[in-house]
Amino acid sequence: MPLRRYLQLDVFADRPGAGNPLAVVLDTDGLDDATMQAIARWTRLPETTFIFAPGAPGASYRVRIFSPQREVPFAGHPSVGSAFAALDAGLAAPVDGRLLQEGIAGLLPLSVDDGDGGPVIAVRTPRAEVVEVATRDDRRLAAAVAALPAGTLPPALVDGGRRWWLVEVADEAALRGARPDWEEISALARDTGSMGVCAFARADGSGGHDLAVRAFVGASGPFEDAASGAANAILAAWLAHNEALPGRDGRYVASQGREIGADARLQLRVDADGDVWSGGRVQPVVRGHIDW
Repeated sequence: MPLRRYLQLDVFADRPGAGNPLAVVLDTDGLDDATMQAIARWTRLPETTFIFAPGAPGASYRVRIFSPQREVPFAGHPSVGSAFAALDAGLAAPVDGRLLQEGIAGLLPLSVDDGDGGPVIAVRTPRAEVVEVATRDDRRLAAAVAALPAGTLPPALVDGGRRWWLVEVADEAALRGARPDWEEISALARDTGSMGVCAFARADGSGGHDLAVRAFVGASGPFEDAASGAANAILAAWLAHNEALPGRDGRYVASQGREIGADARLQLRVDADGDVWSGGRVQPVVRGHIDW
């Protein structure tokens, strides 16, 4: 069997261990859907991506994204990490500071900006759609958000490739100290076809971030996500929709994962066209080969 180049990365991280892990397989000739799903199940990471030669004109590369359970149309940290891997392996090069990723979600541009700690890579995320705005006493939501003291904005179900309930919390301390009710969050995810609850609170800026975020996944075995580029992107779209963006000039930094031992920093930007860019730094942790 052929050896295939393999990376494990830490995405949205300024150091190893701070962000969200991702596996990337770079040599994909001969891999069928069942084999890619088996590899993703074996890695036991939130997602595993597979890099292919592009098929669409102008695309830098083509990516397929798998969770341990299924193929995923779009996710933020796999997109950012895959772009880093393609650059690192010499499979793609930015043109005017941009890459173009081909995938199930279509052609998505990524910006690549040089920085002191390595490139900052951001993906322009699919346009988000507000599915519904609810109240906290909604029978589907009430128990799931009972541990989250109410902030200013109402809860909203928003879809941007993945569907999340967005719930503002009164302050950062309350958010960080909250204990999720996993049974209720899983029921909410199941009943509404969502990932779960993305809870957020405004920060005072002293910690270098503008928002604190926690993403409680109830859709596929309850867990808290260390750093979700997609959840943060639809949150940015929801805040922009309500003219409630923190930071300046449509840019802000979100802190996520501290409660589960990570310390991710996600850099969000809402541009003049209303598109959301979700990104950050990537740390390579494992370089080697997979023998499958």
